[in-house]
Amino acid sequence: MNVIDPAVCRETLARLLAEEVDLLTRMEAQLQLEHRMLVDNDVDGLEAAGKVRQDCVGKLLRLEDERRSLCRAMDWPADLAGMEKVVLWCDPQRSLLPALQDCSARATRCREQNEQNGLLVGARLKRVAGMLGMLNANGVDTQVYGPAGTGLNSPSRIGRMVAARA
Repeated sequence: MNVIDPAVCRETLARLLAEEVDLLTRMEAQLQLEHRMLVDNDVDGLEAAGKVRQDCVGKLLRLEDERRSLCRAMDWPADLAGMEKVVLWCDPQRSLLPALQDCSARATRCREQNEQNGLLVGARLKRVAGMLGMLNANGVDTQVYGPAGTGLNSPSRIGRMVAARA
């Protein structure tokens, strides 16, 4: 049994979608800015940008909680299927469809940009780990090779005594 008026539900959902589009637009710009900072090695800028990103993520999570509450108020599951039921029930003219599609497209772009940034961070961390490994004579993943092309720190070479004649 639905206790919410369809017009009130539609109005609430329209507000949530408008806020989400705004936040996802800001998140997309923030992720692009962070990418430039990663490329430029702007550590101080990244620290400040991380705080802005976390604030935006917190607001997006709040909106998600409001959407789930709307589903629960309708006694429908608080998942994608439940949200689809809410939309079909309160917006039979499908006037919210463009906003839903916009949210979906923006969320996809944010996810892709975040993954791209994550790959860049991962590559940087791997490079730093490799450089640290070269400094550490006992490093397992050291990529230093000897004259014969074999790894100087390969398990068969560690602990071997080398004699040289002049």
